Amino acid sequence: MTELTQPTGREDELRAVPRADGSAPVALVLGATGYIGGRLTPRLLNAGYRVRVLARDAARAASFPWGPDCEIVEGSADDADAVAEAARDVDVVYYLIHSMSAGKGFEEADERAAQTVADAAAAAGVRRIVYLGGLHPDDVQLSPHLRSRVRVGEVFLESGVPTIVLQAGVVIGSGSASFEMIRHLTEVLPYMPAPKWVRNRIQPIAIRDVLHYLLGAARLDPSVNRAVDIGGPDVLRYGQMMNGYALEAGLPQRAIASLPVLTPGLASHWVNLVTPVPRSIARPLVASLQNECIVKNRDIDDLIPRPEGGLMPYRQAVALAIGRSNADTIETSWQDAEVSGAPSDPLPSDPDWAGKTAFTDARKLETKASVDRLWRVIEGIGGTNGWYSSPFLWAVRGWMDRLVGGVGLRRGRRSRTEARVGDAIDFWRVEAVEEPGRETESSPASGGLLRLRAEMKVPGSAWLELRALPRGDGALYEQRAVFFPRGLSGRLYWFAVLPFHGAIFAGMAARITGAAESAGE
Repeated sequence: MTELTQPTGREDELRAVPRADGSAPVALVLGATGYIGGRLTPRLLNAGYRVRVLARDAARAASFPWGPDCEIVEGSADDADAVAEAARDVDVVYYLIHSMSAGKGFEEADERAAQTVADAAAAAGVRRIVYLGGLHPDDVQLSPHLRSRVRVGEVFLESGVPTIVLQAGVVIGSGSASFEMIRHLTEVLPYMPAPKWVRNRIQPIAIRDVLHYLLGAARLDPSVNRAVDIGGPDVLRYGQMMNGYALEAGLPQRAIASLPVLTPGLASHWVNLVTPVPRSIARPLVASLQNECIVKNRDIDDLIPRPEGGLMPYRQAVALAIGRSNADTIETSWQDAEVSGAPSDPLPSDPDWAGKTAFTDARKLETKASVDRLWRVIEGIGGTNGWYSSPFLWAVRGWMDRLVGGVGLRRGRRSRTEARVGDAIDFWRVEAVEEPGRETESSPASGGLLRLRAEMKVPGSAWLELRALPRGDGALYEQRAVFFPRGLSGRLYWFAVLPFHGAIFAGMAARITGAAESAGE
């Protein structure tokens, strides 16, 4: 069973209640590979639930530490057949997904997916739906994303299945986008010209307390069908939250000037440039801060007991998040959220390239290092470990991506030493991981493979493959960059960057093998 690093407290009161026949209840989690779902799922397992997961990519869900303990159904929330299969014989459904897209029609898509799940839950006789929505004021014009979350909650409340909508504000925890936005704005800017919403009051909540309420919601009486607010004990202005972070991080408090001219669009561009949070994620976060978001009542206390020791104060949550962010591995992170507009198809196998234009840059180097030592270097590439070639050129490419609204190079990685399918590594996404010693069709020599899919803004689709293969007393390092151009702009892009490949890719191969050899000395 997965070891939990962030207990909720009062675990005995949150354990699963057995069915009448004595069997464990089944919880279906939608959004299990996301920031909150990835933390809730192992806690449901430890609380005695049988857990089923609906995921677009079954391989990615299976790669989580809790993957082998769950039943995984591949599909999406708007796939009626997949949802019906996933909802069969389920007691409680957790709906933890929400579109981060700013594109036209996302509100309709969100509502359609929610209705699909609501209909399937009703048909399957599900006892409860638990939805994590957004804290918001009443009787004001909400941002499109908050408005969509409210509507999704209404769909579930109208479904005929007992539903609890937990409305949370800014979530503070290691790896949360809200926390990383606060952290980087505070650390980078000693003086911050900020939008006027820095004066708005906000009621943040620790991730520990969110998980506590989510677990407790599964045990509510069937008569409960309503929305309730959840929030921590502190009501703060956003500027106070930044300076609270500064105090916990040992930094001087920041001077913050409120400017009325920074619209949500401009502010999201500013956040995109100053922090690792890309514009696609920053925009809905910024938009949700336009209004004061504080708990209107504490009705939740009548439904779910507070965590042992009470709700966690803001600065304590920040201190805990800072400590966990400095660890080797973060349990889940916003970094691993799929980026809108990123290529979604896997790298085609070589025979399928016929009739397509594909540019490649391939390198091979033999090394005296063992396959295992070489693999450890490959698996830890990126993030704080860097890319083993010109840091300046990689930084320039990262800034170019940020300027056009991409994720940039500073997204980092969830773990310094391990990679799993679906992880983000700077502006790449892990598409495949095959550790040495496991013979597969794509790695017949029992070597290791790390395949990364590009999520930077490029006119085409790009991948980077790194392999560690046995070779005599040492190993063979293979490196291949593959680019499928889109139209004329894609071809011009490849030839424009071609002169830099020698400095980047050749140096990368030499330094990776060198690092593997040095690791054995």
